[in-house]
Amino acid sequence: MPLPGVATVCPGHRFLCLPPHSTRPQLTNSTRSRPVLVPVQSNAKLFLKANNGFGSKLSVIPRAADSSTTTAAAADVPNNNTLVPDDSFSISKVSFGVVGLGVGVSLLSYGFGAYFNILPGSEWSAIMLTYGFPLAIIGMALKYAELKPVPCLTYSDAQRLQEKCATPILKQVKSDVTRYRYGDEQHLDEALKRIFQYGLGGGIPRRSAPVLQMIREEVTQDGKYCLVLVFEAKALQLSDFEQRQAKFTSFFGPGITAEVGKSEKDSYEVRLISNTDPNAPAS
Repeated sequence: MPLPGVATVCPGHRFLCLPPHSTRPQLTNSTRSRPVLVPVQSNAKLFLKANNGFGSKLSVIPRAADSSTTTAAAADVPNNNTLVPDDSFSISKVSFGVVGLGVGVSLLSYGFGAYFNILPGSEWSAIMLTYGFPLAIIGMALKYAELKPVPCLTYSDAQRLQEKCATPILKQVKSDVTRYRYGDEQHLDEALKRIFQYGLGGGIPRRSAPVLQMIREEVTQDGKYCLVLVFEAKALQLSDFEQRQAKFTSFFGPGITAEVGKSEKDSYEVRLISNTDPNAPAS
């Protein structure tokens, strides 16, 4: 409840106090019922209106803050580190085990149905059974030996530098680990076998071998292209990777520098940084 001679403002605005009764300006009859605008530095408009018998009352009309400046400033900030969606189709993304198993089982099912006259086409049942059985067997074998591709995160700034700065070996590494493979126990198995020397003196047991979880393409702070290999190794320490940092450089070289680090629990990163200057003129 406003007190006589005192103006109050809602929380979030400034306080405005009127002078005492003896020095309060007197409003004439012509202005007694007319609102008077009192300018203040705030996001609200204040109107001072005379009240008969109760002094002066201050009315507050809130006004929304102007956010156009903030919105414009946020829109001006460039975002060069956005993820590039991988929507392109490639035969390497197709599982031949799933295809072979699906086609083989379909031929076998229809062939048996046609053979027993449950489905039409009995004259083709022998052909469908002849081809369906081996296709199903091959599909099951491929599915059993299948090694799924690992996820790949690519940032837009790294994608622009990939063609120019990525070495042929780095491109081959990305191509190998992002497609279905058959008969391999894990991705980069041969490389890890040479670097960590499974079962040899100074090496590690094969059961403790790191497992590739994902790869990431990004740009370093000095603007160089970098392919990051993210491994999970529950039985290893960061020192095990640091001791083999030079081997990573020599195996995935030439033209790269390897850096190792720990990202999360039991997760380690090997950063393969291209030595190609992105600002150098194309030869």
